Amino acid sequence: MDSVLTSIKKLLGVDEDYEHFDVDIMMHINSVLMRLNQLGVGPTKGYHISSKAETWSDFIGDRDDLEAVKTYVYDRVRLIFDPPSAGYLVEAIKERSKEFEWCINVQVEGGPDYD
Repeated sequence: MDSVLTSIKKLLGVDEDYEHFDVDIMMHINSVLMRLNQLGVGPTKGYHISSKAETWSDFIGDRDDLEAVKTYVYDRVRLIFDPPSAGYLVEAIKERSKEFEWCINVQVEGGPDYD
């Protein structure tokens, strides 16, 4: 499953065929993609989704070292769209998001050379 929208909906527990929240979820995804673009991830001219046709490959290309982007997008969208009711879970997700943001930034700035 390479669709950005479909994969985030799955992680949020929203059935792929249930489209009632698609506009809301896409708006939140696009906000997070904008932040990632500021960190140097994705096309230089920016990127947004408008349907389930847009894919992770469209956004990160063939970079296998940026898989954390997917979890980061999910975490940030979840905090906006469907935050947990327990405060400690919100804080845990925020902390994980900060860690992923730092790691993604390091990777984009020329992270470890594994060759």
